[in-house]
Amino acid sequence: MDQHSADDASVYLVRENLAVINTVDFFTPIVDDPYLYGSIAAANALSDVYAMGGRPITALNILGFPQGKLPEEIVAEIMRGGAEKAAEAECVIAGGHSIQDKEIKYGLAVTGIVHPNKIWRNNTVREGDILILTKPLGTGAVSTALKQGKASREAVDEIVRSMSALNRIPAEILQKNNVDVHACTDITGYGLAGHLLEMTGESGLSVQIELEELPIFDEAKSYLKNPSFLPGGFYNNRSYSGRYISAPDSIENELYNVLFDPQTSGGLVIALPELEVERFLQQLEESYLYRGWVIGQVVPREVNKKPLLIV
Repeated sequence: MDQHSADDASVYLVRENLAVINTVDFFTPIVDDPYLYGSIAAANALSDVYAMGGRPITALNILGFPQGKLPEEIVAEIMRGGAEKAAEAECVIAGGHSIQDKEIKYGLAVTGIVHPNKIWRNNTVREGDILILTKPLGTGAVSTALKQGKASREAVDEIVRSMSALNRIPAEILQKNNVDVHACTDITGYGLAGHLLEMTGESGLSVQIELEELPIFDEAKSYLKNPSFLPGGFYNNRSYSGRYISAPDSIENELYNVLFDPQTSGGLVIALPELEVERFLQQLEESYLYRGWVIGQVVPREVNKKPLLIV
């Protein structure tokens, strides 16, 4: 792999027809239910393998918890959530490691496999590519509202359903149909803008985003207007990514803010040739939790223009 890339996982060539993908991810609880927390953390870690075009095969648990200060049932439920999500991915949890920590942390170190000629990179977009997003945005704002006791049950259920959903089905649709995926990444902590910047890389191209077409969880729209519900990571993302964005002054706050909202277990952004888009979206709508959304296009970068163009 290119040492200057920012791909979602590492890839090691074993032989001419086999490469191994390695990734690791873990975080503190973002929901109160320990089972759902384990499920979301596992889906989030597994996502990096799907974003590389691979198939997860084994994983190791990573767990930190305050021993003696937490009921064993809670730890067991976290592990059960992770194990059942890994089983859904047909990935075997082969062991793991736990340590004493002041707060709970859980995730997975995942190993996957991929054919070396079918690896998806995140910085190989081509001019004319259409960008498709497979999950709505706004999990960061809703999660922050939840921590403050301000999120509705419906809003929390909505983001939990999304964060728990594997990115397996979109990836498998593309693989089974031998779709020419030009680039792919999953949207996580850097927010949509940060990950789109990774996709443009050093290509000399720009990504033109149709802001009105971005899918946002309904209740997240109101939270994204309120500074009290913007996560800490939002400000770091906006400070960095905002420098590379050209946007009209008249943009509504919640639409612009969602570009920087840090996601947990977010959807894939897939760069496809225009001819492949309609069939993929149709199959996605027939078999996945979400129908998928066209959010923009890769265009030539004009002189003195920035990598992200908001229209």
